[in-house]
Amino acid sequence: MLFEYDSLRRQIFTDGRAHDTSLGPSWMGDSIGHWDGDTLVVDTVNFNDKTWIDRVGHPHTDALHLVERIRRINHDHLFDDISIEDPKAYSKPWTVHLDFLLRPKWTLAEQFCEDIENFLDLEKKETSPGK
Repeated sequence: MLFEYDSLRRQIFTDGRAHDTSLGPSWMGDSIGHWDGDTLVVDTVNFNDKTWIDRVGHPHTDALHLVERIRRINHDHLFDDISIEDPKAYSKPWTVHLDFLLRPKWTLAEQFCEDIENFLDLEKKETSPGK
């Protein structure tokens, strides 16, 4: 998976390997996937504790464990159901549902946060009413 923001990449291995925690915690964690019918089930562990779960600022610890069920419901729509478990940060597991729309004419561009002031300005603009 490629992401515009900070040009992040995420590898989801589907070759039957086990999680590799020998490299230590990472920003995107260690993702292992397998197919369950037409659904890609992704198990991710081994995160560092330096990120948020979302743009709102929900924290997590190094105990974060994600399980995603990614499926294409039709040609233009992809659903990702995410189970979030982090016993150091939350009293019980919780779930999130993300919908993605196919955008075949879009291209990935670079987007970097060069300093905290510019990042905070960007966040303010994106969360302001009417923006």
